[in-house]
Amino acid sequence: MAPRFTVSLLLLAFALSSCSSKPTRWDYNYVRGKTAVIMGGKAVPPAGLPKEVMRAISAGNEIVGRPYKYGGGHHSFHDSGYDCSGTVCYALHGAGLVNEVGTSGSMKNYGRSGEGKYMTVYAKNGHTFIVIAGLRLDTGYNGENEGPKWSTRSRPIKGYVARHPPGL
Repeated sequence: MAPRFTVSLLLLAFALSSCSSKPTRWDYNYVRGKTAVIMGGKAVPPAGLPKEVMRAISAGNEIVGRPYKYGGGHHSFHDSGYDCSGTVCYALHGAGLVNEVGTSGSMKNYGRSGEGKYMTVYAKNGHTFIVIAGLRLDTGYNGENEGPKWSTRSRPIKGYVARHPPGL
């Protein structure tokens, strides 16, 4: 009986370990004709993306290089600097997808659950960032607070909630 029980436990352990789990990192994955690239610090999208995606990229490009400013973008979409949620909401507002700035915590309830085809907001209490056409628009991580910039650098996403605009 002991060998049969041991085999059953091993099979159960294998089955549980092969279950899919949430990813723990965001990684840039270039796909020709679908993914934006960075040139001179600005995002350059491929042709043929939905207009909302193109407008979100354009909006992100407008604020790239501005300094990190705690609360930046919260009183007005146009500010001298931006924090993480101000950055995400500026891009979404440019796309016509939000009318007001939310906090990183409130972005956990934005749109629909899961990753989107063209845009994904990653949010948790204390930080949020957005991936648009495969590029990450973020204000840094590990305490960098660099201000809005596009990045292809991998980033941990454990503890973040993935949300996306409906249809995108």
